[in-house]
Amino acid sequence: MRLVYVSHPEVVIDPDVLVPDWHLSDLGRRRTEALAARGWPGSGLRIVSSPETKAMQTAGILAAGAPVELDARTSEVDRTATGYLPHEAHEAQADALFARPEQSTRGWERAIDAQARMVAALADLVADGRDVMMVGHGGVGTLLWCHVSGRAIARSEDQSRGGCVWQARLADGTWHLAHEWRVFEDV
Repeated sequence: MRLVYVSHPEVVIDPDVLVPDWHLSDLGRRRTEALAARGWPGSGLRIVSSPETKAMQTAGILAAGAPVELDARTSEVDRTATGYLPHEAHEAQADALFARPEQSTRGWERAIDAQARMVAALADLVADGRDVMMVGHGGVGTLLWCHVSGRAIARSEDQSRGGCVWQARLADGTWHLAHEWRVFEDV
């Protein structure tokens, strides 16, 4: 069974809009459309998206008309306690999330809790043995990657930028890594 994880690309950052409602920027849309135009990811995948706008838009482009399921368990790390943070503050928060996965910093969801819900969602999604593509966010995608790869939660495992993909295969109950995070252009 094949697992493909896709993080949404660039978004329009608007401090006056709730983060889950942010949408793809023109650049993010173009990058996703270019990936889809190359025939990626192919057909036959069960496509599951986080319910945030940016993830649904990414999934919709890649699905090319195929159905997209929504699963709230694949939502990004809950950061409603702070809402929008300027870039430097957001990066410091993300560093703290990965550095202290058992703790909540400034009210953000703990990394271990976000990872646990992602792992539970994955277990349900692979139960029927179908190939699956999960479309969501870099932070929770990294937490899932850490689980699947058997690595400790660490910021060093994170994607280099938005709009990345990693893949693994499940065989005989064991995950086998196909590749780590790659930007859309290198898939």
